[in-house]
Amino acid sequence: MTTPSPSTGLGGFWHDLPREGRLMLSIVVLEFLGTGLVLPFNVVYLHEVRGFALSDVGLLLALPPLMGLLVVGPGGSAIDRIGARRIQLGVLMLLIAGNLLLAFATTHLVAAIALSLSGIAFGMSWPAWQSVVASVIPSDLRQRYFGVNFTLLNLGIGIGGVLGGLFVDVGDTATFQTIYLVDAVSYVPALLLLLGPLRHVAGRVVVAPGAEVAPASYLAVFRSPAMATMTLLSFVSSFVGYSQLNVGMPAFARSVGEVSTRALGFAFAANTLVIVVLQLVVLQRIEGRRRTRVIAVMGVVWAFSWVLLGLSGLVPGTLGATLLVAACASVFAFGETLLQPTIPALVNDLAPDHLRGRYNALSSGAFQLAAVIAPPISGLLIGHALGNAYIGLLVVGCLICSLVAIARLEPQLDPRVNGVRDDETAADGEVTPPVISPVD
Repeated sequence: MTTPSPSTGLGGFWHDLPREGRLMLSIVVLEFLGTGLVLPFNVVYLHEVRGFALSDVGLLLALPPLMGLLVVGPGGSAIDRIGARRIQLGVLMLLIAGNLLLAFATTHLVAAIALSLSGIAFGMSWPAWQSVVASVIPSDLRQRYFGVNFTLLNLGIGIGGVLGGLFVDVGDTATFQTIYLVDAVSYVPALLLLLGPLRHVAGRVVVAPGAEVAPASYLAVFRSPAMATMTLLSFVSSFVGYSQLNVGMPAFARSVGEVSTRALGFAFAANTLVIVVLQLVVLQRIEGRRRTRVIAVMGVVWAFSWVLLGLSGLVPGTLGATLLVAACASVFAFGETLLQPTIPALVNDLAPDHLRGRYNALSSGAFQLAAVIAPPISGLLIGHALGNAYIGLLVVGCLICSLVAIARLEPQLDPRVNGVRDDETAADGEVTPPVISPVD
């Protein structure tokens, strides 16, 4: 007997979602609108408005990813011990406090404290919120949930970025204070949601006495071969993906492609637009397909996007270079629509309930480690006129993602965890083995 397939289309997805899932999606745009307001202007605010030296600003803005990386491991353990909802409440309060402090940061110390608080919050936010989602959203809806969430997230950031650009004025400190205060307020709806309608979700998982489960430790997580491969995949995809989009791509476009800052803004706007337009279409196309193969396609797509960036260096300072950089960001966005629904769904379908925080923390930690390592490497290569080597490194890294997904990860996964529906698994003649958590 096969289980019924989930409803197709956005309307069917919304109908199938539990009430808690609908409430969670309803606040995404508002929450990330605040993020979009401030994200493009951190350097401008600290350097041009507060008057901090640019070298000091660089050190200050390195604090959030560093703090996030330091706390993500303990954060995952805390999620499993006391529950994801409680940790997420703490995350939201830290984000509010960080923004309030930063709005009035006239000294390096206050700015450092504010950014450290935000970094701690962001370090724990990904595993905590993913664990909340997994506790609410059934497995067969998670891939679509993560995809729709990513669409709304980008829509919020895009709207916020446009509004922020129209509102802030370097000559008026109050305009910058306002956007940081608005960003703080944008987290209040999520806080109220977790204190009210969602107060019953994502508590501490209690293991039944005598149940054979993996011990609550990171060692138990690493004993899962599939999760070890997923961690490697998270690291490599972050290194050749988002870490380069946010740092390496702008550096290459400016130094080698010689495009204007306005052209860079256009490229990032195109990236957001492609995600908002294509994500829901892509979700329908990948539903029921093997997630490992979707990730493999993503690797090829990203490799092509970096080739486009490399070509911009052949026609520096021209309209062609501008169009190639925009094309790079747009093609990269298509790859994002393949990645974002799949990796979070895979991690959470692999995770036993009592280890969900650690599974998500390990994936998040690999992602953040790459974000710390990648900027110096890209800066070194581009700064020493090794642009071709830089592009080659990214293309090879993307193809390694595809190879790892197909050759190593796919054989380690239960077909259902890999996104194959039960009826299709039976039609292929595959026998689905039980998923057994490693035990001592």
